[in-house]
Amino acid sequence: MRIEKRKRAAAFFTFFIFLFSFFFLTFSLSAQTLSLEEALETLGEAGTAEFRWDPFFSAGTLVTAGHEASFASGRAGDTGLVLLGHREVLTLPLPFLENGSIRFPETFIREVKKTFNRYIEDDLSRYRIGAIIIDPGHGGRDPGASWEYNINGRILRSVEKYIVLQVSLQLHALLTASFPDKKILLTRSDDSTVSREARVNMANSVPLARNEVAMFVSVHANSSFNRNARGFEVWYLNPNVRRDLIDRSRFEGNSEIIPIINSMLEQEIATESIILANSILKRLTENVGHLSPNRGLKAADWFVVRNARMPSVLVELGFTSNKTDALLMSCDTYLKKLSDALYKGISDFINFFERAGGFIILP
Repeated sequence: MRIEKRKRAAAFFTFFIFLFSFFFLTFSLSAQTLSLEEALETLGEAGTAEFRWDPFFSAGTLVTAGHEASFASGRAGDTGLVLLGHREVLTLPLPFLENGSIRFPETFIREVKKTFNRYIEDDLSRYRIGAIIIDPGHGGRDPGASWEYNINGRILRSVEKYIVLQVSLQLHALLTASFPDKKILLTRSDDSTVSREARVNMANSVPLARNEVAMFVSVHANSSFNRNARGFEVWYLNPNVRRDLIDRSRFEGNSEIIPIINSMLEQEIATESIILANSILKRLTENVGHLSPNRGLKAADWFVVRNARMPSVLVELGFTSNKTDALLMSCDTYLKKLSDALYKGISDFINFFERAGGFIILP
């Protein structure tokens, strides 16, 4: 009888210890976790934070300052893999569901926040494109290159200012949709007169963060006394042109280094401009090279390209003075091909520039 009582007492004691351990473990896990609101508030110190949840896969993603931490939830106490920024994987205590709500282990949030902060610091040390200025040439009182053709009794007026505005507006829409984090600006958005000085002043005065640069793309249509001349071409500033690009107020007391820094900056912008020009020319060739000749890359001292203190190019879409080109540029489908090519060329340059962390290095 005593043996049976001892067995029952031992069983009761074992059950009590198990129950106590279970509640203690549950309490401990709960005490060391954060609610969704607390997790977002903690991560928000590194930038605006948001949470995305996929109930089908029981997986979530935390996003801060454009950086992501993706995970599949587990049970309380589980550890697993967390993908951070699509570039590294950490093994961490996993978030879990408790009474229908997501809980985040403190260790998980601490490590994610630390990694996000590191990514943000890396971002600040790398150059990126902060603004794209699209410059539709001419406008208003200045029609640019303009020619008329009689096409089977119908008068076709090929006017540069209208052609380049239509292409630029389409380009602006494409870039705005793809790069919402960048300023996408037009020097004119209608048939208005804008001086050359106003165009470059707009480009040079765009507010930029410390690690941002702008780029300038001027869109034109060509003309020639040789009516057989046709095709597209892309121009950049002749690298032999010397110009003052430095804000001298930044180097007070160190004036002797200004010529050195200025020369470095000239070389960097010249290199970037050539890369940008080549990217656009390549895409124009792909999109319309079977319809119009590729006239290649060219260097000149154009006013807007010379005075914009950033990677800059001038694109000639075709010749209004050539009947074949004029007919092509009167077609909405063809103009859409041109704007799409400019968009792809600019995007290629942005991806190359930002993947490399930029080329420009200034103290």
